[in-house]
Amino acid sequence: MHNLDQHVVGIDLGGTKIAAALFDANGGILNRERMETAHARTAEEVVQRMIDMVRSVSAGYPLSGVGLASPGAVNSKEGIVLHGTNLPQWENVPLKKWMGDALGVDVQVVNDANAAAWGEYVRGAGRGSENMVYVTFSTGIGAGIVLDGKLLLGTTSFAGELGHTIIEPGGPACICGNNGCWEMFASGTAIRDSALELMRSRPSAISELAAAGDEDLSSKHVFEACRLNDAVAVEVVDRAVYYMALGLANAVHTFNPDRIVVGGGVSKAGDQLFPALRARTEELVMKPYRGTYEIVPAGLRDDVGLIGAAALFHKS
Repeated sequence: MHNLDQHVVGIDLGGTKIAAALFDANGGILNRERMETAHARTAEEVVQRMIDMVRSVSAGYPLSGVGLASPGAVNSKEGIVLHGTNLPQWENVPLKKWMGDALGVDVQVVNDANAAAWGEYVRGAGRGSENMVYVTFSTGIGAGIVLDGKLLLGTTSFAGELGHTIIEPGGPACICGNNGCWEMFASGTAIRDSALELMRSRPSAISELAAAGDEDLSSKHVFEACRLNDAVAVEVVDRAVYYMALGLANAVHTFNPDRIVVGGGVSKAGDQLFPALRARTEELVMKPYRGTYEIVPAGLRDDVGLIGAAALFHKS
């Protein structure tokens, strides 16, 4: 898409922080900055901060573009953040225009799940695949789809909201307004809530593990307790794996990927998760799909949003 001897800045905009990095043509990070968003109240203030960060990290280098990963609903074709999750006063913010006008370069904007998917596809665990489904199991469930080597955006750039596919009509109410969404059963939050529910009537090591680490109880402690054969944890994990696999099987049937990349906090459970998840998904998919895809952990960790945003310029 662009002259590869030039440099690209990737920005990961979050509710609490902004990270920016300057990338060379090979995807190497040359310079980086990080800033809290807490004190910037208006969209204009945050955008000005991002413009200043781009100038600062790219000082002395020819810049060919800025890629930006934003939370919330993003119209990538227009470069507008329609509604920013955890960002007050972010409604219809024309990021592409504001930043492009100030910096004099092309600005590409995608939502954070799509940025992560594209980062994994170009530089992470999705490398070498042609059709990839990326799913992050964390507070909610985020996803991004790459089909035939292209990031799937859809009519309004909202494609890939797998977390809000309904897998249990009449199930618990979701923030989206529907009931029984996938993320109500398979997210890190759902795993934690399921454990808390069972622990009301049964003893479990889960709360002791959380207390020992002086941490809020989370899915991490559920998987730790499962490793110790804690009965409550084993039951919760077994149920979570079933629901995770159910959603992945639906994705396999819908997109026919050769690779599914799994990220987010829950993926850090490693061996406690992946063998069971692979086996369960394989049971649930129709016979012709068996053996046609692999399920692998994400590879890029905390920099995934930055890398994916910058990679919007490096490959299409």
